Amino acid sequence: MSEQENIYNPDQREESVDYKAIFLKFFRYWYFFVLSIIIALTIAYFFNKYATPVYEISSRMLINDPEKVDPQTMIGMGSYGRVQNNIQNEIVVIKSYTVVNRTIKKLDFYVSYYAEESFKTTELYKNSPVEVIFDSVVPQPIGLDFYMRPLGNNEFELTATGENIRYYNYTAHNVVPEMSVPILEYNATHRFGEKIETPYFSFTLVKTSLYDPDYDEGSEYRFLFNNIDYLTRFYRSVSVDPIAQNTSIIRLSLRGVNINKMVDFLNMVMKEYLIIELEDKNKTSENTIAFIDQELAELEDSLSNTETDLRNFMTENKVMNLETQTDFYFSNLYELQNEKAALLVKAKYYDHLKEYVIKDEGDMLIPPTMGVEDNVINGQIQSLIALYAEKVDMLSTSTEKNPFLTSLNEKIDLAKRTLLVSINNIISTSNITIESIDERIEAIYEKIADLPDLDRELFNIQRQFGIKNSLYTYLLQKRSEAQIRLASSFPDSDIIDFAMNEGQSPVTPKKSFNYMIALFFGFIIPFLFIFLKDYLNDKIIDKKDVEKLTKYPIIGHILHSTKLTNLVVSGAPKSSIAESFRSIRTNLQFMAKGKEKQTILITSDMVSAGKTFVSINLSTIFAMNGKKTLLMGFDLRKPKIYQDLGLTNTVGISSYLINKSSLEGIIQKSPVENLDVVMAGPVPPNPSELIASEKTDTFFEELKKIYDYIIIDTPPIGLVTDAFLLMKYADNNLFVVRQGYTNKKVFASIIKDIENREHPHISILINDVKLSKSSYGYGYGYGYGYGYGYGYGYGYYTDDRDMEKPGVVRRILKG
Repeated sequence: MSEQENIYNPDQREESVDYKAIFLKFFRYWYFFVLSIIIALTIAYFFNKYATPVYEISSRMLINDPEKVDPQTMIGMGSYGRVQNNIQNEIVVIKSYTVVNRTIKKLDFYVSYYAEESFKTTELYKNSPVEVIFDSVVPQPIGLDFYMRPLGNNEFELTATGENIRYYNYTAHNVVPEMSVPILEYNATHRFGEKIETPYFSFTLVKTSLYDPDYDEGSEYRFLFNNIDYLTRFYRSVSVDPIAQNTSIIRLSLRGVNINKMVDFLNMVMKEYLIIELEDKNKTSENTIAFIDQELAELEDSLSNTETDLRNFMTENKVMNLETQTDFYFSNLYELQNEKAALLVKAKYYDHLKEYVIKDEGDMLIPPTMGVEDNVINGQIQSLIALYAEKVDMLSTSTEKNPFLTSLNEKIDLAKRTLLVSINNIISTSNITIESIDERIEAIYEKIADLPDLDRELFNIQRQFGIKNSLYTYLLQKRSEAQIRLASSFPDSDIIDFAMNEGQSPVTPKKSFNYMIALFFGFIIPFLFIFLKDYLNDKIIDKKDVEKLTKYPIIGHILHSTKLTNLVVSGAPKSSIAESFRSIRTNLQFMAKGKEKQTILITSDMVSAGKTFVSINLSTIFAMNGKKTLLMGFDLRKPKIYQDLGLTNTVGISSYLINKSSLEGIIQKSPVENLDVVMAGPVPPNPSELIASEKTDTFFEELKKIYDYIIIDTPPIGLVTDAFLLMKYADNNLFVVRQGYTNKKVFASIIKDIENREHPHISILINDVKLSKSSYGYGYGYGYGYGYGYGYGYGYYTDDRDMEKPGVVRRILKG
């Protein structure tokens, strides 16, 4: 592509993604990436070092369904263990407040001990050099941190500070509501083994076998009394899940920082679950035995009296046995009476069960099960007990106002009514059977009435004895069976794997993963910073920013100047900045197409874009080329060129336009050979009217006869219209855009207005371009051989040593 096409037809360039430019845009900030990654890895290192490791401990249990066990196979009576309808129910039971609370009470969780180290606190579960011995009857302050420091000579310093201290009774296992201390401060020295008794606490601190005077003296330890209710709620977070579908094996898991403590809890909660399960099963046998013992106590005296009457009758009448016919009647009657006795016992139990259900006040225990052989009633009692268990568990975490509890109470009432209907039906059926037996017994009595008086009287006595003896024997048999079942009872579930405290790796922190995360964020943070900085930037940075906003060509660029003066070309003619102005000069001459003389207008959108800097140095570079050059300060509102050139502004353009000065009187010689200067002169009240006057036409006609190149410095075109009025006198109009300063929206608005006015010969000049060794494209440098006569590269020119590269920290802060 030719230089002419490059200048005049920027829109015809093929749009493509410049991957090299994108790469170099980020590579320019390599130090930011390195520093960010180092900081991120350092944070990850200290986090891995000082973060408290979190472990996950697990165990497994086999949950058997007691419904698979026939309750009649043991002693011929009903059996009611805790309800385990399915695995999900048992998971709720294991995590219930009752089971967890009983587990906590059996473990040594009442006092927690900690070692205070730098940046880290470690719990000393079963590993503390000291131990607190306290009287469980005396309430102790909960949640209050006691700090203990061994001093030597069997002494230690005890310190405690807290507010709104509450107290816990470890005998009743509840918070004492009437005890509270608003502020507690304590600091004293005590001896190990000495009872520390104050109005606020009472305990004794003793050494354990782990106490090492060389290590522990001077160290600081902390301990506190725990709220068992709080610990219960905390440990109910234990995770309990089936290991797979359609299996009755469950996995218990718990996360925490102390492996030994979690292992003890998981193992104990499994044991306690089995104990509670066995206790519930044994309640059936225990209640049955208690019921039978009560019946036997009432029956023993009556049986003993009847036995005495029979023995006395037979002794007095010298009767050893009944006759054959009488014995036949007696045998039939004995069988009927045994059958009736069993029915009466069962009927009495059903009456007892009915009364038990009716009198229930909301906390139903497992009733005795002797005589319950009806599977329907067995199931109904089982369901009712399950509902009560659910209610107890719900009450442990909520109040009576819970709407779910109201619904549960309605279910319980319905279950009780259904059970009572079933019991009444059984009682009615038993009464019908007993009436049938009574009729058969009555028939035998009618036949016995025909027997001799002696036989009949003996028969009656033996009948009474037989009835009571049969009933007594029956009860003894059932009691023995219940005792056998109680002695041989075992839980339905079993422990498969106990929790282990060996070979456990921490769940967190995962060191390698944390380093990977650190690398990721160490890279992504500077990446996002650079991306967002570029995305949210509203200043013109890149050459493409200009090309997207206007169809006018870019004539060239001016590098950033580190000089304190605007006279950079005359002061350093071999500098890189001077060479960039030579590049602009070459391009202007190329655009003139052989025209010997040119008038060049320089303007910008807003102030501080560098148009005066460009005007002074561009006119200087033409003058240094041997061309007779004139620099015109046509900013009649804020003249300032005279300050940079060390000239005066007493007379100038304004005085000439109002006919107070001649043309020769306003032209001043500059320090640069071949360069003359016309200052703005005194600030007039009507700058725009002066510029639009016919006098201005004459002014330029005269000047163009004298000079080869005329450089016009104008006010910002975005603020006043002066530049528009002067454009008709110019052969080329340079619009100065400053990198990193010119606002995109302001530039787009102004340049669009210029395009709509169809002003000819407009070119864009980029000012204050900052180069770096890794730059590519202007905005990050123009690179080598831009095509405008500038191509020696950074580091070639004599003053490049002045363009010192800022330090890494400075560049990071500057962004």
